Amino acid sequence: MSDAEAEAIAIEAYIYGYPLITMEMTRRLTTNVSEPDGSFGAPMGQFVNLRKYPKSTFKKVTAPNADTLYSSAWLDVSKEPYILSLPDEAGRYYLMPMLSAWTEVFQVPGTRTTGTKAQKYAITGPQWEGKLPEGITEYKSPTSLVWIIGRTYCTGTEEDYRAVHAIQDKYSLVPLSFYGKPYTQPEGKVDPFIDMTTPTRVQVNQMNAEAYFKLMASLMKNNPPAKEDAPIVEKMAKIGIIPGKDFDINMIEPNVAQGLHKAPVAALEEIKAQFSKSGISVNGWEIFTKTGVYGTDYVNRAIITMFGLGANKPEDAVYPTSKMDVEGNLYNGINTYVMHIEKGQLPPVNGFWSLTMYDNNFFFVDNPLNRHQLSQRNAFIPNKDGSIDFYIQNKNPGKDKESNWLPAPKDEFILMLRLYWPKKEDPTILNGTWKPPGIKIVK
Repeated sequence: MSDAEAEAIAIEAYIYGYPLITMEMTRRLTTNVSEPDGSFGAPMGQFVNLRKYPKSTFKKVTAPNADTLYSSAWLDVSKEPYILSLPDEAGRYYLMPMLSAWTEVFQVPGTRTTGTKAQKYAITGPQWEGKLPEGITEYKSPTSLVWIIGRTYCTGTEEDYRAVHAIQDKYSLVPLSFYGKPYTQPEGKVDPFIDMTTPTRVQVNQMNAEAYFKLMASLMKNNPPAKEDAPIVEKMAKIGIIPGKDFDINMIEPNVAQGLHKAPVAALEEIKAQFSKSGISVNGWEIFTKTGVYGTDYVNRAIITMFGLGANKPEDAVYPTSKMDVEGNLYNGINTYVMHIEKGQLPPVNGFWSLTMYDNNFFFVDNPLNRHQLSQRNAFIPNKDGSIDFYIQNKNPGKDKESNWLPAPKDEFILMLRLYWPKKEDPTILNGTWKPPGIKIVK
């Protein structure tokens, strides 16, 4: 095999494994604590409940939201199942998507799917067989690693914070062997050698080929490839990457190893280059409706992992993303912009919608109002004809427009719409009959 052939396969392998590596590195960073820290960190098998919306300093997860309070938990179901108990939400919008180690959403209890009454589930591993207590529904995970990234809608008022906190306190996870028995959450073990300051995505993207593929092969032992992955698994074996087997780049022929060493840079460039091609381009927005379940579309899965880890199924949420105005120019805070919405043309959703501001790395932007998004809970001032203008700029547009202002940084930025539980009837987001308005620069 030539080094070019090896590099081509290694690039495919890198893109294929990008979600697996990112999930593992995210798990390491967020579970390396002795107890839940209130900021996405909790030992394995325990919920951490975010009590308030993240601040601009929050860097642990890309593209965070300011519409729902997260309840996050990482599980290892290789030895035994975990029992998830959800309280009566009294009609409140929530969802509890469960992601495999490959970022596939394999189950999603919540308002849309299972209603808001009290529920109990057993999350079982791929090889587990056994009997469950009566009244508990089994959700079988295709991998040993599971990430529950729950979202509970909250208006952000002190009163609603308290109401959601009472719900979060009743979210429960216990190993099956302790179900119905007294159970004390064990203290987590802290590894001082884990880098807790560098963002996860940066750590992943800086890994060299040797470290990346070694970890990837190891992780595939308990998080096996899907049946439809057989062709790429066969390809990877040609360059020494075999699920569950030790990978040693020094044992590979030098010219093949040379191809592998080149793969990370080329693969990352490919993922970034395909970003604008993976969605549907409308009015300067990229609309992604292939999220949560990816099949063999490994490039799209890697793109969503890089720019929106933890994405839901489109039936639950669609995330139109925009880096440029309607004329095709990149957003920059030196300019002022307006998003004009005609009367009655706000997003058609059953859940909620929001327009979120990010810097060019998909993190929140610091601003004097501590406002990171505009949403249906804002009291907008409409125009005389009933339409609404959103003012997207760095400087405050004035008290008469402040309610409609989305603060921008002084340099480049990115916008994301969150459209939760899109309506199925026309006009609908799911088939493109509703389109987000283009954002225009004010000249």
